Amino acid sequence: MYVPLAYFGYLIVSVLLTIWVGRTLHRSGRVFLVDAFHGNEPLADSVNNLLKIGFYLINLGYIALYLQTYNPLQTLRQVIELESAKLGAVALVLGLVHFVNIFILAKVRGRSVHPARMFERQVQA
Repeated sequence: MYVPLAYFGYLIVSVLLTIWVGRTLHRSGRVFLVDAFHGNEPLADSVNNLLKIGFYLINLGYIALYLQTYNPLQTLRQVIELESAKLGAVALVLGLVHFVNIFILAKVRGRSVHPARMFERQVQA
């Protein structure tokens, strides 16, 4: 009886959450990427856009796969409990994807030494 309500609520909240997080990461990540790519703004913007698309694809795919339920959902309480569990899982996946991206970018950034930082290291030695 409540299953369509649960599906609708889950989809609306999880898609809006994904869009909000994606936009925030895209906007805030640009500065980090420009630094990681040594001021090469076109490359940083291109990678930033690719990361955003990948982020959306992974998370929206997960949301779609995690949509169905086999619970009969007879009460509003069951709907709320099911949605909170599903939305909690979506939030964890969003966070995990974010931290994996940051970890990979930090590794890439660490391998390439910025010329100014290389000069600083030589001066200190």
